[in-house]
Amino acid sequence: MTITAELETQILRLYHVEQWRCGTIARQLHVHPDTVRRVLAQAGLPRHGPPRPSTIDPYLPFVLQTLEKFPTLTASRLHAMVCERGYTGSSSQFRHQVVCHRPRPPAEAFLRLRTLPGEQGQVDWGHFGHLQIGSARRPLMAFVIVLSYSRALYLRFFLDARMENFLRGHVGAFETWKGLPRVLLYDNLKSAVLERQGDAIRFHPTMLALAAHYRFEPRPVAVARGNEKGRVERAIRYVRDAFFAARSFTGLDDLNAQAEHWCHHQAAQRPCPEDRAISVGAALIAEQPRLLALPENPFPTEEQLVVKVGKTPYARFDLNDYTIPHTHVRRQLEVRASPGQVRVFDSGTVIASHVRSYDRGAVIEQTKHIDTLVAHKRQARQHRGINSLTRAVPVCQDLLEQAARRGDNIGSLCTTLLDLLEHYGAAELEVAVKEALAAGVPHPNPVRLALERRRAARGSPPPIALALPEHVRQRDRPVRPHRLDSYDQLNTAKDDDEPEHS
Repeated sequence: MTITAELETQILRLYHVEQWRCGTIARQLHVHPDTVRRVLAQAGLPRHGPPRPSTIDPYLPFVLQTLEKFPTLTASRLHAMVCERGYTGSSSQFRHQVVCHRPRPPAEAFLRLRTLPGEQGQVDWGHFGHLQIGSARRPLMAFVIVLSYSRALYLRFFLDARMENFLRGHVGAFETWKGLPRVLLYDNLKSAVLERQGDAIRFHPTMLALAAHYRFEPRPVAVARGNEKGRVERAIRYVRDAFFAARSFTGLDDLNAQAEHWCHHQAAQRPCPEDRAISVGAALIAEQPRLLALPENPFPTEEQLVVKVGKTPYARFDLNDYTIPHTHVRRQLEVRASPGQVRVFDSGTVIASHVRSYDRGAVIEQTKHIDTLVAHKRQARQHRGINSLTRAVPVCQDLLEQAARRGDNIGSLCTTLLDLLEHYGAAELEVAVKEALAAGVPHPNPVRLALERRRAARGSPPPIALALPEHVRQRDRPVRPHRLDSYDQLNTAKDDDEPEHS
């Protein structure tokens, strides 16, 4: 139970001045007697009168000796040990006594760390809940970097804490400040430190590439030593309380716009801890000449991923599908993504560009990709029909060429001729096409008239269109005979299974 300072003072006064008993104080102040005893024990003042005997007194030397060797041993285990040695008191009373006698580690004192202007910055991530975008629930992460001298803040929100967003946060802060500090402190983030064994540290290679590009020193703090980067810890707490609490926004872009305005105004107007006479914004102006200069080109921060495209013209990236030209299916392509754009490359050439979606399972299409595929499929069907027609009746090639020069619809013409081929046969169609070409009319109508005239001259009945299956229409398709020795094996197996008769 947590009590106020006024109540604690009143308990001490009633016990030491008025000489009330613990039970009396508890009843009058409406608190638990154990709370009164705890206040008296923590005060470190001598109690009034001789101490009352307790059942734990004979076992105190054993308890103190055990706690000295094992300071973190639980009270329940200690109680079981003393019960084995004859203790008959209750477990609750024993636990309260152990709290009073358990050795506590000495409190550690820390020096106030001071840094020179432009010398150091501190970096960390902060988790601010989740955002629901369509059917996707994405974490809302805040990248926070603070200059240790001026306490200038850079704040930007992302939908994850991946390496690419980690890099974008650095580049954005450096460009905002028009410089960067010489040392940046990290809290053993996976984006910065891959492995650590004591003082041996293996940095992330992309982190080292960023540091080499901007010429700063990445320095992780010691394990479980959050005080070494207390400035960014307090900055994140300041962001939660002064910016994010009770704030409404329409989306990630709106939230980042509000964060940028807040950093340049409210956060920059607070007093600078290094010099309370000036603001953080003024301290930043004084610190900027001491910052390292920026290189000519920023560090690349695009996400790069090799994706394998199947038979459909879609490249999958970050839970969504993006269309590509149909000529690039069934191969490996490279996707490069920025926060607002997704580009698809094939051998270094851009083949598609889309607005990035943060939804889940969305299909982002460009109309030209789909229309081109539909036209290609229609043209492919037309080519297949022409090939089938000219292979069965070679003279149809001349008719189609002449019809094309006239501007006729080749697809419709080919479909009609294929239908006539199916009803009348290749030999009859060849004769009819030759008659139409001799008459100088390359069109299906004279071909149909010639076929009907020849059918009537033969006295044959008109053809009947039957919707037969494909395997029936292919009458000349060869059939591979089945091997019959498998049936012999079945008979042999049956004979072996029969029991022998004596």
